[in-house]
Amino acid sequence: MSDILNVTLMSTTFLTLFVIMDPPGTVPVFLALTSTMTARQRRTAARQATLVSLGVILAFALFGPYILDFLHISVPALQLSGGLLLLLVALELLTGKADEPTPSAGNVNVALVPLGTPLLAGPGAIVAVMLAVRDAGGHLAGWTAIAVALLAVHLAIWAFMRFAGLIHRVLGDGGTTLVTRIAGLLLAAIAVQLMVDAVFVFINEKF
Repeated sequence: MSDILNVTLMSTTFLTLFVIMDPPGTVPVFLALTSTMTARQRRTAARQATLVSLGVILAFALFGPYILDFLHISVPALQLSGGLLLLLVALELLTGKADEPTPSAGNVNVALVPLGTPLLAGPGAIVAVMLAVRDAGGHLAGWTAIAVALLAVHLAIWAFMRFAGLIHRVLGDGGTTLVTRIAGLLLAAIAVQLMVDAVFVFINEKF
């Protein structure tokens, strides 16, 4: 079994990605960003966001180091840019701007940005997968473990967003608004922490 699947690597990769990507925590943000959508559009958005996240993370798992080297981008720079983008999303949630109808509110563009990336496939998840690939050492068992972990995490993400409507009906409009504001505050804190960590890495590298 160890020749086909590295159980230890699979477990650590799954737990790390689950904590970083936080499927339960995406529910209030998903509800806020899809508040003007119908139930069918919301299901489509959940599926597309999950596929986009899986595709982005898989691409960086396979070609991450080459992409960053080719573009001369460091991991802290990637983390800082992701933090800035998340902060913009958090400010929209805090001010209620995300709840206002817009000309594009009826489509599923939010499934691409910011849901698929950087909210789900953010700098933290990308870096975690790149480190897991390094630990795999090019062995089949390691690659299988990473693939299983990625699929399991994204299945959990899809399930939480797919049934977010049930949560919305339980909370009601007022409860959803309250949870959205709290999610915006927490998301802003996460974004600031990402940027602060990136700045400290830059400082340590220079001095």
